[in-house]
Amino acid sequence: MFKFLDYNFNPETHQAFFRYEGVDGIVFTEKVTFAYDPHSPYEYTGEILDRALFLAWILIGTSYYKAHPTTEVELPVEIDRWQADFFNHVYQEGLSQFAFENNLTRADLAHFHPDDKGPTVEALTSSLSYSGQGNIVLQSGGKDSLLVGKLLEKAGVEFSPWYITSSPDQDYPTVIDSWKTTPEIAVREIDLANLRQTGGLNGHVPVTYINESLALIQAILDHKNTVIASIAQEGNEAHTTVGDLEVNHQWSKSWSAEQLLAEYTARYISPDLHIGSPLRKYSELRVAELFIQNCWIEFGDKFSSCNRANYQQGHQNKILTWCADCAKCANSYLLFCPFLPAAELQAIFGNEELFTKASLTNIYKGLLGIDDFIKPFECVGTVDELRKAYEMRGEDYAELPFSVPASDFDYLMEYPIQEYFTKLL
Repeated sequence: MFKFLDYNFNPETHQAFFRYEGVDGIVFTEKVTFAYDPHSPYEYTGEILDRALFLAWILIGTSYYKAHPTTEVELPVEIDRWQADFFNHVYQEGLSQFAFENNLTRADLAHFHPDDKGPTVEALTSSLSYSGQGNIVLQSGGKDSLLVGKLLEKAGVEFSPWYITSSPDQDYPTVIDSWKTTPEIAVREIDLANLRQTGGLNGHVPVTYINESLALIQAILDHKNTVIASIAQEGNEAHTTVGDLEVNHQWSKSWSAEQLLAEYTARYISPDLHIGSPLRKYSELRVAELFIQNCWIEFGDKFSSCNRANYQQGHQNKILTWCADCAKCANSYLLFCPFLPAAELQAIFGNEELFTKASLTNIYKGLLGIDDFIKPFECVGTVDELRKAYEMRGEDYAELPFSVPASDFDYLMEYPIQEYFTKLL
């Protein structure tokens, strides 16, 4: 049995602690230090904060549960059926890549059960209201979050840039300093020492959900009411299936996941808090075009979407770079090639032509759905829109060493979006 032990928050240090016990008896403690301006103290509502902490406690638990996955979990509090279903989505769909890579099925993953005698949704939320105002924007130094910042800036919408780091010296990409408001930096200290002692499994967790839940806590501490993510249409296409479980690296970035998290927030924290992405209405290819139009001159030589060269545990991330040899680089090259001259795009990839790079051939086959290669487990575009991107590339780009089917993908099509976020941009 995996046990959720407890969580607490120290208002003097702005540190939260989340504790769990694995099946082997090892106790994990994760510490998160939130940004705090002692010159602008805010007396937050304790009940609202506690419910946001509870959500983060459950979501962060995936990082420790995965060491020795089990169907049985123990919570020291009661949950209702809607909550149980939500947490089951997180620990099953959210861990689908982990399951695939470790030969697990849905039946092997956690199953949360409601207490039928527990409180109803109405009892949990009837008295909750929240008066905060203002926006927190999650930042990474990638194209999506920089584009959101630039579009908000052009629309005259004020926001606080927010970055979550695992570096104790609060290292973050300096490109985030471009905004007129000083970035808020939160520090997540994963209990790596105890994780290594377990000798257990490793794999991908729904990190977007984890980061968004921590951003909700930061918003409450700052007396703000809106958490803005930067997610377009990249998360909705599964890679493969395991039984009835769709395997999706990007599940917590999907439209269905955004809607679930927004509903959870309204039901169990406050209907006056909002979380979602104004980019949701765009395809990834359209986002790339908008980035070229709005951000390339300022950020073209400063941003990166490459996980291999950046964002690793213990790595310095002040100056972002590209490795030019991974799925994220290959994906970005495809998305930008319709909108930039080859030499200008290749300049950020070490002046390499990625379409003719042998080490990327099979990665491109996966991205483009060729020869039954699985789409890489990364945050990448859909097969159909990446085929369209390749079809739209400029004449100065080389050809891939295999044929790519034509695509009728309409990259200018707009998709559903939460109504609250339609007014932001």
